[in-house]
Amino acid sequence: MLVKWIRCTVVDRPGFERGQRKWAGMPGEPGFRGQGGGWSRGRPNVAHIFAFWESRAFYDSFMARSHNRLAAAQSGTYRNMQVRLFEHRFDVKVGFQPRFNDADVLRVAHCRVHADRVDHFTLVQEKVWNPAMAGSPGMLRGVFGEAPGNEFLVLSMWDSAAEHGKYRVERVERLGLRAQTEADVAAIAGDVVGVESAWTV
Repeated sequence: MLVKWIRCTVVDRPGFERGQRKWAGMPGEPGFRGQGGGWSRGRPNVAHIFAFWESRAFYDSFMARSHNRLAAAQSGTYRNMQVRLFEHRFDVKVGFQPRFNDADVLRVAHCRVHADRVDHFTLVQEKVWNPAMAGSPGMLRGVFGEAPGNEFLVLSMWDSAAEHGKYRVERVERLGLRAQTEADVAAIAGDVVGVESAWTV
């Protein structure tokens, strides 16, 4: 599965949201699995969108055929768009489905990992972070993806901001020490995203 992460700064919020609803025709696209997102909880007017495809080939076909027509509706409503593609490595909590209708917030972490620490980083994601997240009340599901250049994406879906907040306060620092995160990670950026139900496709 391919995960596409889009982040941009919106300059025309009503126009952007109108354009976002134009993506509702996506389910007819071959290989499309789902899409959703919302507004950053910490950065005003920053939007995050996550799209899921069965494979890179299906995604490339869509980009060549239908993408520009759909994207035209949002032209001029945003700036600083960043797009990254990640290959699914494993689920965070078993049975990941690209559904957003039961999630209140998304937590996205984008990590650049030292080349000689990739194997360790991946192992502790599987053995330390994943069980801790999977066992946390309110954590619904998530996905761990990898991109060329030792880049990784951890996307988790939560049924409430309060439950995600408790997990951060009670567990993240302790788990980070156990996982030796500082030794693995060259740079990390993240955000908490409030899900907009109207953006779910």
